[in-house]
Amino acid sequence: MVGKQGRVTGKIGPGLVGEVMIPVRGGVEAFYAHPSVPDEEFLTGSIVVVVEYFPPRTVYVARALI
Repeated sequence: MVGKQGRVTGKIGPGLVGEVMIPVRGGVEAFYAHPSVPDEEFLTGSIVVVVEYFPPRTVYVARALI
């Protein structure tokens, strides 16, 4: 999971549990998402990269360099 890119489908920010869609196992699945830097925000549609993964469905993300 770490290093995979995904698209934000629910706003991620301080005090918010957002949602990100990440391609896995030949499909795309939803994961609960938190910012890796506590004061960062990601709006719906942003592309992010997974920096930490906590099974089964939680990821910490950072802005993707595209």
